[in-house]
Amino acid sequence: MMTPCRVKQVYCLFKRVQLSALQLASHYLLFSNKMAVAPESRILTFSVFKWSSYSSTYLPENILVDKPNDQSSRWSSESNYPPQFLILKLERPAIVQSITFGKYEKTHVCNLKKFKVFGGMSEENMTELLSSGLKNDYNKETFTLKHKIDEQMFPCRFVKIVPLMSWGPSFNFSIWYIELHGIEDPDVVQPCLNWYSKYREQEAIRLCLKHFRQHNYTEAFESLQKKTRIALEHPMLTHLHDRLVLQGDFDACEELIDKAVRDGLFNQYISQQEYKPRWSQIIPKCNKGTSSQEISRDDVNSDGDDNRPGMRGGHQMVIDVQTETVYLFGGWDGTQDLADFWAYSVQENQWACISRDTEKENGPSARSCHKMCIDSQRRQIYTLGRYLDSSVRNSKSLKSDFYRYDIDANTWTLLSEDTSADGGPKLVFDHQMCMDSEKHMIYTFGGRILTCNGSVEDSRTSEPQFSGLYAFHCQAGTWSLLREDSCNAGPEDVQSRIGHCMLFHTKNRCLYVFGGQRSKTYLNDFFSYDVDGDHVEIISDGTKKDSGMVPMTGFTQRATIDPELNEIHVLSGLSKDKDKREENVRNSFWIYDIARNNWSCVYKNDQAVKENQSKTLQEEEPCPRFAHQLVYDELHKVHYLFGGNPGKSCSPKMRLDDFWSLKLCRPSKEYLLRHCRYVIRKYRFEEKAQSEPLNALKYLQNDLSLTVDHTDPDEIKEFQLLPSALFKSSSDFIPLGFSDVDQTYAQRTQLFDTLVNFFPDSMTPPKGNLVDLITL
Repeated sequence: MMTPCRVKQVYCLFKRVQLSALQLASHYLLFSNKMAVAPESRILTFSVFKWSSYSSTYLPENILVDKPNDQSSRWSSESNYPPQFLILKLERPAIVQSITFGKYEKTHVCNLKKFKVFGGMSEENMTELLSSGLKNDYNKETFTLKHKIDEQMFPCRFVKIVPLMSWGPSFNFSIWYIELHGIEDPDVVQPCLNWYSKYREQEAIRLCLKHFRQHNYTEAFESLQKKTRIALEHPMLTHLHDRLVLQGDFDACEELIDKAVRDGLFNQYISQQEYKPRWSQIIPKCNKGTSSQEISRDDVNSDGDDNRPGMRGGHQMVIDVQTETVYLFGGWDGTQDLADFWAYSVQENQWACISRDTEKENGPSARSCHKMCIDSQRRQIYTLGRYLDSSVRNSKSLKSDFYRYDIDANTWTLLSEDTSADGGPKLVFDHQMCMDSEKHMIYTFGGRILTCNGSVEDSRTSEPQFSGLYAFHCQAGTWSLLREDSCNAGPEDVQSRIGHCMLFHTKNRCLYVFGGQRSKTYLNDFFSYDVDGDHVEIISDGTKKDSGMVPMTGFTQRATIDPELNEIHVLSGLSKDKDKREENVRNSFWIYDIARNNWSCVYKNDQAVKENQSKTLQEEEPCPRFAHQLVYDELHKVHYLFGGNPGKSCSPKMRLDDFWSLKLCRPSKEYLLRHCRYVIRKYRFEEKAQSEPLNALKYLQNDLSLTVDHTDPDEIKEFQLLPSALFKSSSDFIPLGFSDVDQTYAQRTQLFDTLVNFFPDSMTPPKGNLVDLITL
């Protein structure tokens, strides 16, 4: 326990570090412009203009020197909560293209986990240029700053850095070193400065035009537009405003919206919306007589159905996206390992048993916790690894066999009796395997190495061993070790684990590894490996993570990747404490946006299936589970989930055999068109209700009702309350001081603003409002 004296010493030391940083601040926050980064980009010269913590202290102007080994070489804030900031003033206006942050030589609690960067020509008026965070390591990080508006570069004179969160929640913010890169050539900057001045003048006029039109100041609006000849918006939206707000021609308004949807003008809005998960249970057709060989009654699955795979966990699945075929092999049914091999045709909605026992057909023996990958181009499936109980392990059984299945020839080939003897991994389970069809390579990483030294679960007898990162050259039939398992956390070190995710991005040619378990430690780190450049990049070290901002730490989470959308999808499995399974088996579905470096959760299911629970929920979505399998058809954007372990302590041998599809849905064009029609007709009804109650009632029954989404409870409730408008007097609709005309114009304007939100930003009026610029 720390004594009061020691606490005081630590406090004084920390204050001394701050004072040291104070005295040396400009020493590491000022730059020379001697080194050119690129022909059009330079290190920009700037000085410390203002800072929030030490506004009364003078900073001497010295040349910046990056000192990653100097603990005191930094600027530190006075507290660990916003608002703290540091404003840099450039020697002259420049196009600021990027910012580089240096760090201390070790991970540090004061590093910026979250920050924002603003820029502008004056300190009072700045635009957000970046919102991001630093990794808690010692490597410099460079971020691209926003420096274009409508593809036109704009200059800055001031750059403001605002720390939001440090890696140590109770520690102050520190900035160790900064570089600004950009263009300061007057021949380039001056035209941008002229354009930016005109742009600001134009936007100010557009804000005035928007304000005048919203408040029906028609003469002022027309006079300003005639004088400046500046367009408030795209002509299509001006036409929509004329028809809707001025003329009240709702039919023409619907036609314009319909044309906008058909022309793809709502696509940008759709791409910015969150996904909604849509689960569907797959009930395959009967498939009698379609297996590749005669099936005896002894071969029938434990559930009595020979037309589909039986209950299991720890099995493996791959999907051929070209033929929309899911392949399933092996697993554990609660009492024994399985060796059956199945194919599911999405188009025919049928399972076909390719083999009841692959070992009898020169293929792999019964197994679970193995891994498979598919080469869709060459129509080949590879399988490696398995779990063996300690009671059956011997020197012969611990050989790591490696098989390839030819889909067209329906034949298995033994590639290696023991991959360890051929320079590959030893016998492992719960590893990961990825196929690179372009280079005809297989990558395998992690997994627990099986040994004869007692039970796998008994860590007291021996320290567990984990397999490293290997590559298999399919054409040459050779293995190579890319990274050994490491206990260190260096920039190029990888810690092996089990139950993790590994995915291959075919476009940027990187492996992505997330989560898993190492001995009794659950890992929450996230890193990528460039297979061509042989380089590891730590995306997140998993320490002191924000609760709820990344997938929960767990075991047997499943992941897929969509290179086209640049997304990684993670379905969680068993979380942390495996001894309390019923409390910890919960599934959530996360999406990682690779470009934005951002996680988002789109689905959670915390309720385990109870014996007396109604089947309604079970039919709508799968019950929580682990040891399941998930594959993804990136062409048709569909996930497929099969089986797993529900973790029921009352039935430890229970396994699942349900089969599900999952589509991640955003609002479709058809949905938005229907929604816009509903909004337009809803307002049209409310306007009719003020003057023509009977016609309004007919319109409600015959026209408005057709546009209601009867699957949306909120919309149904809103629709059911609409008839109450028929019983209100006209005075109830008009606020004090408003005429009928004023009120109608204001409400139609509000409807117009609602519809405008679906259009691209390049077509719409400015987002801000003139009155918001007025402050007290």
